[in-house]
Amino acid sequence: MQPNAVAFAKAFFESGKPVAAICHGPWLLIEAGAARGRRLTSWPSLKTDLSNAGADWADKQVVVDQKLVTSRKPDDIPAFNREMIQLFNAAGGRRHAA
Repeated sequence: MQPNAVAFAKAFFESGKPVAAICHGPWLLIEAGAARGRRLTSWPSLKTDLSNAGADWADKQVVVDQKLVTSRKPDDIPAFNREMIQLFNAAGGRRHAA
């Protein structure tokens, strides 16, 4: 709910930069107006808030929707990191080595 944080996140989406959010981080996506129409995941207690904001919530370890990577919890960090690195490399014009 910090205006500077919301503006920062909103600017990333508006400029087409990749974004990664884990756990309760997707609440910021709601505030930035970036949740609507996206498929994502988060800590389970955010499901209703994200659905009410127009997101398609999934109970998965990691979800990639265009330039957005989301995960549910710290246990998901290995999958989250793998997808985030792949997305950020692609955005930077580099290919991810398997």
